[in-house]
Amino acid sequence: MEPFLSMSTMSIWILLLLMAWVLPWKGYALWTAARNSHTGWFIALLIINTLALLDIFYLIFVAKVFRKKNTPEEHQ
Repeated sequence: MEPFLSMSTMSIWILLLLMAWVLPWKGYALWTAARNSHTGWFIALLIINTLALLDIFYLIFVAKVFRKKNTPEEHQ
């Protein structure tokens, strides 16, 4: 019975570590998508769980490009 308990305890710690990794990324990506009015991205990020890979892709590539397009250019 002891190997089962140690495996169960290890599984709980792995699950907690994964949650600690995914939740901040997902929260920030969802907040950014909502702020940028990206409804499709918001729904995809909410439904699809890729251990934060899709969230990181959105934040680095999509939201960054959207931010650059919508900021006024500085005139010299």
